[in-house]
Amino acid sequence: MLKRIVLYLTFVILTLLPVSAQNFAPDELINISVYEKINPAIVAIDANLSDGFSAGTGCVIRSDGVILTGSHVIEGAKDIDVTTYDGKVYKASILAKMGKNKDLALLKIDAKKNLKTISFGDSSDVKVGQKVLAIGNPFGFSGTLTSGIVSRIDYAKGRIQTDAAINPGCSGGPLLNSQGEVIGISQSIYNPDNNISNIGIGFAIPVNDAKKFIETANLGNSHLTNKKRFAFKE
Repeated sequence: MLKRIVLYLTFVILTLLPVSAQNFAPDELINISVYEKINPAIVAIDANLSDGFSAGTGCVIRSDGVILTGSHVIEGAKDIDVTTYDGKVYKASILAKMGKNKDLALLKIDAKKNLKTISFGDSSDVKVGQKVLAIGNPFGFSGTLTSGIVSRIDYAKGRIQTDAAINPGCSGGPLLNSQGEVIGISQSIYNPDNNISNIGIGFAIPVNDAKKFIETANLGNSHLTNKKRFAFKE
């Protein structure tokens, strides 16, 4: 009995300590830091379609409620609900969208307050073997963090391949580097058995493509998350 009491008290004390004071490995601290920094800028998206519903994830890119997601998530939607980190639900309008190949869309919600935003990285710096993290809402489990590496870069199709677990509901969510910068937008998985299993082959659209899309959408740059104009090469 005494041993159980000691173990319980130890657990309580550890949970009350700040993250930096707990005995986490360096790799764990990276995961925790990135998640706590970025998750407040990630939203869940539920689109009402004529033949059912579509669920996905989005990244807040502007504090006034502009959200980046995948176009296939909201394709054919009659109305779109966006749930923010604090559980509040907003109706969204579509600002811009691309076709299936690029698979990107911009939404807007009226949150009536400044929202947390993501930070963009540079996908031209991505290397096979580097650690990546993904945040999404797989099967409705909101704010789920997974980790892996960049498994391959498909230069012909313009896709980053990763073994970080990506499942239905993660589309439109961020693929992140160890600094918490978005380097890709989760798009799809290779799944030959109709979602019976996850075999660790997922794909993300390079974030530089997303930055170009945002630029050409003519939203203006004064409120973009990185507070700077992006330069793009064709």
